[in-house]
Amino acid sequence: MRLSTIVQNRFARIAACTLAVSLLPCIALAEDANAQLIAKGRYVAIAADCIACHTAPKGGQPFAGGYVIASPMGGIVASNITPSTTAGIGGWTEAQFIRAVRKGIAPGGHLYPAMPYTSYKSISDDDMHALWTYLRADVKPVDTPLAAKTDLAFPFNQRWLMAGWNLLYARGEPAVAAEVAPGGPKRGEYLVNTLAHCAACHSPRTMLLGENAGAFLAGGDLGGWKAPNITSDAVSGIGGWSEQELVDYLRTGRAPGKSQAAGPMAEAVTHSLRFLDAADLHAMAAYLKTVPAVRDAGQEVPAYAGAGAKPVAVGAVDVGVDRAPTALTDGALRDGQRLYVAACASCHQADGQGTRDQFYPSLTHNSATGGMSAANLVMTIVDGVERETSHGTVSMPAFADQLDEAQIAAVSNYVLRQFGNAKLEVTEGDVHAWRKGGEKPILLRATPYLMVAGPVIVLVLLVLLVAWLRRRKRRVA
Repeated sequence: MRLSTIVQNRFARIAACTLAVSLLPCIALAEDANAQLIAKGRYVAIAADCIACHTAPKGGQPFAGGYVIASPMGGIVASNITPSTTAGIGGWTEAQFIRAVRKGIAPGGHLYPAMPYTSYKSISDDDMHALWTYLRADVKPVDTPLAAKTDLAFPFNQRWLMAGWNLLYARGEPAVAAEVAPGGPKRGEYLVNTLAHCAACHSPRTMLLGENAGAFLAGGDLGGWKAPNITSDAVSGIGGWSEQELVDYLRTGRAPGKSQAAGPMAEAVTHSLRFLDAADLHAMAAYLKTVPAVRDAGQEVPAYAGAGAKPVAVGAVDVGVDRAPTALTDGALRDGQRLYVAACASCHQADGQGTRDQFYPSLTHNSATGGMSAANLVMTIVDGVERETSHGTVSMPAFADQLDEAQIAAVSNYVLRQFGNAKLEVTEGDVHAWRKGGEKPILLRATPYLMVAGPVIVLVLLVLLVAWLRRRKRRVA
């Protein structure tokens, strides 16, 4: 080999090594940028509470679906959104993912609005790309098919009907990234209205089950629970809460002397809100204080003010707490006071004032007992409380299997008379209805009649059309 060739080869190797070394900082920067993008996407997923719905309870694989979301039409099974190519979204393009999240149209057809795409339509382009990157790059694929699928009754199983519904309720544009980024002027509004999709629960529904924009965040019904009014109204909403109280509630699920999170709100705290940055929680609280006030009809004092509350001396109810396992086995027991002493007094105390540190909250100055509805009080007794916080688990046992509906009504009425809104009266029928998901919307109640009347109306229209065409033909002749 000639000397010049040897020199050329050595020079080429040196140049290649030099180039590789010079590219190392660029590679490191690219890897760092990708890690930052994934971290941002993870935070967006947490703020949007994706894992709560897309993970089956009691040990389900993260994002692998299987959670059954209660809806007035029936159970809707959340899908697998891991990057599995056989069971998840691994075969989707980013454009298909964005269309599903923003418009509720997946490659397989229309989604139901249990997926809150009516809120997610405003997710910024930057956040959407980060979310997509996180789900593709940092979530473990799960190839196991779902054990159950959504199976609604006719006509709600006709997903194509959602096209018309979307024209009414799923219109909107993505938010401007600079305005909704951390520290941006619309950050709080963006978190409340888009990522955290608060209106999905806290706004009432129209006859067609869309969010009622005229009563934005004025309270809604959700599977038997009552999502409270969170407008700025000082009586019916959160106008009497301080910003710090709101932040503490979002982070821990409790605001002593006002409220404790249970049911769907406890899930939001567990999976989402407690992980948000302090600055974001303050931005949400500050925005909520600006939401136009809506006063609930007939309400004169805040629910946490304990309208009609009558805390009593310990001696009035202290008949001895029975901690025996058989204390609640008497199916004939309908005495609300005895049921309270047996089931509730060991934590909430005989006089209903809870513990000194309010870990077990007082039943006076409590929105679950002092409001205009007893739904949350009843549902808390039925389902209990299970809430994860950064400082441990908050639990209250569920009594659905220990107390029948008449007993639940009896103990609820005792609590209301003694500690809350004594004007309320819970019946056995109320308990049954709330346990079954609450009163059915007008649309569902009217559906059987519409299905009968629909063909008749179509037939009448066809007859009228034929008659008109014949008359027109005669005139032309």
